[in-house]
Amino acid sequence: MAEVPGPVAGFIVAEIRRARGAAGMTQEAFGKHAGFSASHVSAVEGGTRALTVDFIRGADRAVRNGGLFERLAAELGTPSWFRPWLDAERGATQLRYFEPNLIPGLLQIEHYARGVLRTVDSLTDEEVEQRTSARLDRQNILTGERPPQFVAVIDEGALRRGGDGIGGIMPQQIAHLIALTDLPHVHILVIPWDSGLHVGLSGPFALARSSDGQWVGHLENQLGGDVVDKDDDVATLHARWESVRNEALPRRQSIDLLKEVENQHGTQ
Repeated sequence: MAEVPGPVAGFIVAEIRRARGAAGMTQEAFGKHAGFSASHVSAVEGGTRALTVDFIRGADRAVRNGGLFERLAAELGTPSWFRPWLDAERGATQLRYFEPNLIPGLLQIEHYARGVLRTVDSLTDEEVEQRTSARLDRQNILTGERPPQFVAVIDEGALRRGGDGIGGIMPQQIAHLIALTDLPHVHILVIPWDSGLHVGLSGPFALARSSDGQWVGHLENQLGGDVVDKDDDVATLHARWESVRNEALPRRQSIDLLKEVENQHGTQ
């Protein structure tokens, strides 16, 4: 099972040990509820056995903390440049995403997310699993009690992408997109291939509106990403958003195109 990287693991193990002690649980009792032997618990707490995602999930079950340790592991493993955007995303009342090449992270199924992350050859298998888990956890904002209004504009090319590592999972990914459109607050619009050149081809971006009405943007690049909050920069992104949205098909026609592409993937 996927191991948690050392610096993160040391902190999580210490917190697990502290929670076990606060609950008055012996290693044996803790292990029983977590699904591990007392010797396994002892080895993890003593640092002679690697901390895994399975153990973290077992610890969450044992102390009944609602998945706190798994969320901590995901948060601590998140690149520092991405954390300001995560804060904006979590508190948003409206979210706007444009993506010319990939399915946006909040809409990705597990296998698709893992495939995308594996294209970064500097990531270890453990880091890929950790970031996949974190990406899936982010998606809870779309199904919570007060979800944001979410609009995504996706280029048709992202839907038709195939090849090794991703082609075989595109029918499931597109089926997931279609299912999400049943949610009243989720709108997925598609720019058809025959639209030609448009401003969005310069790269992906996102916008988030907070409860106090303030907007911030996010831009990704090959080295990381930046949160944009200056008025002029946000205004530029809004203008580009309107441009790419105007290139997209209306909601019903976009759903029809999603279904068409899904069927074509299924027959390949």
